[in-house]
Amino acid sequence: MKKLSASARVYLAIVFIVLYAPIFYLIFYSFNSGGSMNNFESFTLEHYIAVFEDSRLLVILINTVIVALLSALISTVIGTLGAIGIVTVKNSKMRNTLLSLNNVLIVSPDVIIGASFLILFTMIGIKLGFASVLLAHVAFSVPIVVLMVLPKLLEMNKSLIDAALDLGATKKDVMMRVILPYIQPGIFAGFFLALTYSLDDFAVTFFVTGNGFSTLSVEIYSMARAGISLTVNAISGLVFFVTVIVVVGYYFITSRASKRTGGTQ
Repeated sequence: MKKLSASARVYLAIVFIVLYAPIFYLIFYSFNSGGSMNNFESFTLEHYIAVFEDSRLLVILINTVIVALLSALISTVIGTLGAIGIVTVKNSKMRNTLLSLNNVLIVSPDVIIGASFLILFTMIGIKLGFASVLLAHVAFSVPIVVLMVLPKLLEMNKSLIDAALDLGATKKDVMMRVILPYIQPGIFAGFFLALTYSLDDFAVTFFVTGNGFSTLSVEIYSMARAGISLTVNAISGLVFFVTVIVVVGYYFITSRASKRTGGTQ
């Protein structure tokens, strides 16, 4: 592999500094005993303690995690089956049309998606709250899972399926013992991406959430509008650390899956 030039390394360093400096600045002042981000007085954990002592914030945190896990799980199942269905479509025009419709949902502005779901839920009588947020998160996560699973399906050698059928395997056996194990890295990638998208989403959730139910992103926005509070820094820091753990877990699981796949081959 060709090594990066000195200018390329400097450019990458600048990019990462620009991306991560505001995050670390925010986390740094979450440990400030003072009430502002202008002057660091002394180290303290009082803002993190305040987060865990606030029962309302804990309920909102639990709501956020439950919605993220459920939406990621449901969208992974639907997206995986959808990707398999798209690949099995023999008509190339129909396949390209389905892929285009899937991609349109990804590139569409979140404000448009959120407003559309708000109108839809209002028309069909779904009360805004847990159900509406979960449905909306599943809807915008499914296309992401499809995009993650499709490359693994397309690179799969069809002779594996033909060989399994020739050996007497049923369609269920082919699905469970050939296709799903092969596309497992794509499924994990789709699940973790859907999970992080759900955890981070604000625009769509802002439209479809109702009184009595809120997620962490919406709550942080409301708290930030009320004025500068280092509790917001503490919450944001916790979210960042959880995201890092999710990413590390994803790479750990996928690396183990790829080693296991390589070992079987």
